[in-house]
Amino acid sequence: MRKKKKLIWHILLPYLLITLLSLIGLAAYTSVALRHFLLDQTRTGLKTRARLLEDPVASLLARTRMQEDIDPYCKSLGRATAMRITVILPSGKVVGDSSHDPAEMDNHRSRPEVMGAMAGGISSSMRYSRTLGRRMMYVATELKGDNGKLLAVLRVAVPITFIDDELWMLSRKIAFGGLVVAVLAGVVCVLVSKRITRPISAMQAGAQRFAQGDLSHRLTPPDTEETAALAETLNHMAAEIQNRIQAVVNQRNELESVLFSMREGVMAVDRQTHIASANRAAAGMLGADPQDMQGKRVMEIVRNLELRDFVRRALESPGPVEDDLTLQAKGRRIVNARSAPLMAADGSLTGRLIVLNDVTELRRLENVRKDFVANVSHEIKTPLTAIKGFIETIRYGPAEPMAETRRFLGIIERHVNRLNAIVDDLLALSRLEQTDRLPGIDRHEVHIRNVLQTALQVCQAAADEKRMSLELACPADLAARVDETLLEQALINLVDNAVKYSEAGTSVSLAAGIEENALCIRVRDHGRGIAKKHLPRLFERFYRIDKARSRKLGGTGLGLAIVKHIVNAHGGRIDVESALGRGSTFTIYLPASLPSDV
Repeated sequence: MRKKKKLIWHILLPYLLITLLSLIGLAAYTSVALRHFLLDQTRTGLKTRARLLEDPVASLLARTRMQEDIDPYCKSLGRATAMRITVILPSGKVVGDSSHDPAEMDNHRSRPEVMGAMAGGISSSMRYSRTLGRRMMYVATELKGDNGKLLAVLRVAVPITFIDDELWMLSRKIAFGGLVVAVLAGVVCVLVSKRITRPISAMQAGAQRFAQGDLSHRLTPPDTEETAALAETLNHMAAEIQNRIQAVVNQRNELESVLFSMREGVMAVDRQTHIASANRAAAGMLGADPQDMQGKRVMEIVRNLELRDFVRRALESPGPVEDDLTLQAKGRRIVNARSAPLMAADGSLTGRLIVLNDVTELRRLENVRKDFVANVSHEIKTPLTAIKGFIETIRYGPAEPMAETRRFLGIIERHVNRLNAIVDDLLALSRLEQTDRLPGIDRHEVHIRNVLQTALQVCQAAADEKRMSLELACPADLAARVDETLLEQALINLVDNAVKYSEAGTSVSLAAGIEENALCIRVRDHGRGIAKKHLPRLFERFYRIDKARSRKLGGTGLGLAIVKHIVNAHGGRIDVESALGRGSTFTIYLPASLPSDV
């Protein structure tokens, strides 16, 4: 963790930095401006001197033996004016120089200032002189005769190192002045920061009293408007916190009263299965005392494997979990347990809230109902089979009945077939419900593609009658542990429905693959679709969207209920997506790897 700095340093350092940067910027700007000014002044002076020397040098050039006279004249002028004076012929040859022997000097025709002067007018440049070993400023002007012909170029130059010396002295003075200003600014900043921090320190002490629980304390507003507003805000915050704490205490008391009066057991456990709180109903179902339960693990209170597994699954699952548990406290009881996540203020998961509801009597009544359906279905199927056999004998036997009798017999046969299908579906539902998630179903490793192909083959004849195509998309090596017969039945129901309720000439696709670590099987059709209001009840028994159409197509109203129970038996889920005029898609999700049968 970074070490905290005092407010004075947060004010002083930026204050000094701004001051120094301002001084440095001012010094840099002043130096550059002054340098440009001095260079311009020097250039202007050189141009003036060059103009003054034009006529004398031009007159001397017009005489005979000019080369012998020019060089001494340049040296004489150089000593008198403290300038370097050079005369260059149009060919670039130096015929006179105040500092060196012209015979030893290079051709100067390529010098920038000489080239500029020959082009017309007056020209200047700055560069390092290898002859003198110093940086020089040069100004050159053309010398013409009476006939206007170029005679030579006159160049005057002075060293500019003095400018750098002057600027260096100025920079030292500015630096010293800046240091003095920075010191004075630091002193002022310290005084100002102490005036600012004094009321803040007082408010800090008051805030510490708030943190220690003394919410009745109030801060005295300082003189400045901003800090006074802060103090008033802190006082208001303390009052609000005090009110909210009181409201939380009242809500807690109300919640405890509600939990105490509930018939359902409520228990909160953390991620390590410690019981954070439990009401009296939960303690009664578990055979424990509410005071003794708090802070202990679930298995310390009641040694029940089903409860332990439920708590583990609830903590591992991101969503709600529901299951029936068998508890032996105060006799054998069946308890429906539901869990919901407990979230912290920052959104992190802290544990689970478990609600226990005694459903012993309800489950007993459900078992009675299931047994009744199974027995009635079995008793009805036997006479129906006999009736169907006699009708077929009468209709297709050697004795040919009257036409009207044949029509009635056909109607009877269709109704018998329908009753037979309903009884078959009722029996299938009864068997699925009695197994209760089918712990004993025959699960084994099967190739899913073979199951899908079988389902399509069963429905192929119905599809051919409507000129529909059945499409299959499944990897050949896709395998999973499932009950092949039950899964095949579920897929046949879905594909058969898709064929029945789709228009002629369309297609039905059956696809399988692995999605989100689960076996995913989709049945998609291009039929009329299902309105959104029907989707929540689609898997209920005998629920029909269009009753007349369903009966005409021979449906029993139990096919989708059977599919849902088969999927639940495998520990999976089934979803449906549909819209009117856009077809429907049924998606089955099954665990990719299932535990071995027990």
